Amino acid sequence: MQAWAEEFPELFAPGYWEWGDLDVRFTVDEPPDELISNVHVVCRTTGGIVVCGNDIGWRFLPGGTREPGETIEQLVERELLEEAGARLTGPLIWLGAHRADHRRPAPYRPHLPHPVSYWANFVADVVIEQEPTNPEDGEQVTEVLVLPPDEAADYLDGQPGGVMGPIVRLAQARQLV
Repeated sequence: MQAWAEEFPELFAPGYWEWGDLDVRFTVDEPPDELISNVHVVCRTTGGIVVCGNDIGWRFLPGGTREPGETIEQLVERELLEEAGARLTGPLIWLGAHRADHRRPAPYRPHLPHPVSYWANFVADVVIEQEPTNPEDGEQVTEVLVLPPDEAADYLDGQPGGVMGPIVRLAQARQLV
């Protein structure tokens, strides 16, 4: 991990996500499954990497929050369909995660791990088959793009305070994309 932290100091530096009142730190060590609350995927497909934008201007890799009783694969399959209209076509490859230490006294949702959870990142092959399903209770995805890895990282860097551009660059450095 030390070599990756030296190559990507901004990704591995301790941080604070104000929107969730979370102290975070990135790691390439895989946590216990039951501590993973959120997943995002560096989706490989014909032409490059899948990136998304929503109706309030956020830029992100497809993914989201785990529902009660969901496995990681079920979470990924659901979120890929909701946010990118994509289907998983290969195994999930571990990339890394942000360990989130919650400052709030209770979890965001009762079934989620607390006071420590992990926001995991995987790499996987997908195929885009349809428009995002955009469920009413979720964010409204307005843009699904397939970009070469460098362009995908640059696009994601356009999200103020975002961490997903460096995550794509880590996947590139590990020769996963």
